[in-house]
Amino acid sequence: METLNLSVRVDANDKKNFEQFCNNVGMNVSTAINMFIKAVLREQKLPFEVRAKTFDNTVYEKLQEAEIEISNTSKRYSKEEILESMNNIIG
Repeated sequence: METLNLSVRVDANDKKNFEQFCNNVGMNVSTAINMFIKAVLREQKLPFEVRAKTFDNTVYEKLQEAEIEISNTSKRYSKEEILESMNNIIG
């Protein structure tokens, strides 16, 4: 298997802290980055959530709770009821 070098720019403190972390768990940076790449390719997703922060976290959490509640009940809500509830949450 052919290997190539990968260059990445990172903050100096982040690099130092990451090297320290890798050392503490018994691996080097190259191994950690390769593990990250393999996980992304295997799962076809990043191993963490990436999202834009468009709402206050509290509002986002409340909307997630509402979504779970709606999916766990047989009751059907009208568009007006949903919009009213969202307006109450957002304020």
